[in-house]
Formats: sequence, structure tokens, C-alpha cells
Amino acid sequence: MRQDKVLNKAQLEEFGAKIEAIRQKHLADVGEKDARYIKRVEKAVRYTEVAGRVMLMAGFFPPAFVAGTLSLAVSKILDNMELGHNVMHGQYDFMQEPRLMGQTFEWDTWCPSEAWRYSHNFRHHTYTNVLGEDHDVGYGVLRLFPEQKWEPRFLANLPMAFILAVFFENLLALQTLEIEKVFSGEKTWKQIWKESVPMRKKAGRQILKDYFFFPLIAGPFFLPVLAGNFLANILRNLWTFTIIFCGHFTENAELFDKSVLDNETQAHWYLRQLKGSSNLTGGKLFHIMSGNLSHQIEHHLFPEVPAHRYAEMSVEVQAICKEYGIHYNKASLPKQFGTVVARLFKFSLPGRNSKAKLAHSA
Repeated sequence: MRQDKVLNKAQLEEFGAKIEAIRQKHLADVGEKDARYIKRVEKAVRYTEVAGRVMLMAGFFPPAFVAGTLSLAVSKILDNMELGHNVMHGQYDFMQEPRLMGQTFEWDTWCPSEAWRYSHNFRHHTYTNVLGEDHDVGYGVLRLFPEQKWEPRFLANLPMAFILAVFFENLLALQTLEIEKVFSGEKTWKQIWKESVPMRKKAGRQILKDYFFFPLIAGPFFLPVLAGNFLANILRNLWTFTIIFCGHFTENAELFDKSVLDNETQAHWYLRQLKGSSNLTGGKLFHIMSGNLSHQIEHHLFPEVPAHRYAEMSVEVQAICKEYGIHYNKASLPKQFGTVVARLFKFSLPGRNSKAKLAHSA
């Protein structure tokens, strides 16, 4: 487990000021370089989708089916992670391009962007890993920390995690509805049905596009196109699940009690983001395909900064962490994912609950 130096009040404020200085430096430099980058990503999404869909039209030929499915999966991954997720954080609002504005962008997934901006941009990023406030802790179905009260349903942690991974797009859309509140009496099914209207409309459009429109225009090659679209969505789901869980639920990721929010300063918030996050090591292509969420620490610290800058920023953040004796949680994808699986198994079993931590000591 991580061993962090205990910071006094002055040290904590110094730490926060240095992290804020990194943020300000990069925001001041945002401009044409970032615009060129996201436009290249946008083109990559479009070209890989067109290539994938064209090859799937010849999907009766196995190499075309495999290549088409993979190309379409790459397009969906880039659209969700490096384009949609980052654009919806407002990282490219400075361009004033209508199609790349954070408040209006719509992506290729069941979850409506408006619901995502609330559940992710506001709830998750404001209350990262705060038990009872961050709904992404376990997504309402998994136990990942000892601070979560054990219930018999958590015995199914591992199979439930597998189902969540395979159908991540679909279940993430349902997660924004907080259906578990029906069982606690906080909501009724009538409320859920009413609140689900935007999600049902968006899901309907996605189903129509991937499972009716493109297969039907393929004529006699309906089945290969249908199968390719389905598999591309599953591959996107598995990859997204893996990257997100490795950024939030590794061995050294921490959970916090609600009391941490009392009089929380910006420095406290920065420290909580750092303690609740995990990074993945890898090459440039790996970082692009992860939406640069392989730099989850930097994303939690600087969500409004264009994500392709996170690799550079991580060097600066690591230097500050070293200076203040704070553990910087990074490792390879296999190693981090191994600790996620271990966590899923360990906390599926009944055990003594722990008290959630405070993110600071000052």
C-alpha cells in the first residue's frame, strides 16, 4: 500500500499552489496546437468508421469481417474516449466550433450527453471517491472498498463485473438513473420511467443505426454487418471498462468519508484527486486509445485541460509528489488490472467494514 508523508497546513497549501501553477501554465498555452490535434482525432473517428462499415459490407469474407469489425471498434473507442469524453469536459470550447462544444456534443453511446455531464463531469469529478456522493464507486452494483457495507449480493462481484464490462455502454446509461434508489424507497418506478425518456430515445437511435439501418442496407450481407456492429460495440465496452476501472479501483486507490468535504480547500481537493486515482504506463498510441485516461491522475486534477497534454503534465506532477513525499500511483495495464480483479474478489466476501479516510491531515 502507498505510504504518504503527512503534510502540515503550510505544506498542503504549498503543494496545492504548485499543482494549480501547472494547471494555469497549460491553460494559458492552449491554442492552435490543441485545435489541430482534436481535428485530427475527429478525422480518425470518421475515417475508421467509414473503413469499418465498408469492409463489413464484404463481411462474408472472413478477413474483411475481422478488419471491418476492428476498424469500427477503433472508431467507437476514439469517439467515446479521446473525442467525446474530452470534448464534453469543455477542453476544446476555446475553438468556438459548434460541433466541438462541450455543452452540445453528442457521442456514439446509449448515454445522453446531458446525463453524462451531470453524473460524470459534476458528480464524479466534484466528489471523486467520496462514499455516498460519487456514484461511480461500484456503479451501484459492485463492492470495491472495505468502507462499503457488505451485502449478500456482493458475492456476485466478479460475474457482475464481467456483465458490466461486456455491456458497459448500456449499463452506464442505466447507472445515470440510479435505479437502486427504487429499492431504498427514494424513488419510484414511475419516476425512473419518466427520467429515462432521454436515455430511451438515445438508445433507440443507437439501436436503429447499428442493428437495423446499416445491416439492412447491406442486403444479403445483413448478418455479417449485424454481427460486426455488435462485436465492435462489445470491444469498445470491454476496453472502456478496463481503462476506467484501472484508473479508479486499483490497489492503492483510496475512498473518502463525506466529512472530507467540510471546509475543503482547493489544495485538499487536489490531494484527494491524486489519492483516489491511478495511472497506466504505455506508449503514445496506447494513451490516445485510452482517451489519455491512462493519465487518470492528471485528468482528475485538470479535467478542463486538453487531455493530450497529460503526458507532459504528468512529469511535472510526479516531481511535485516526490518533493512532498506523496505516492504517485502508476503501473502497467496488466499490473493495475490484476489489482482491480483482486479487489473485486476480496471485497465480494463478508468482512469487517473500515471507516472511510480523510484526504488530508491539515
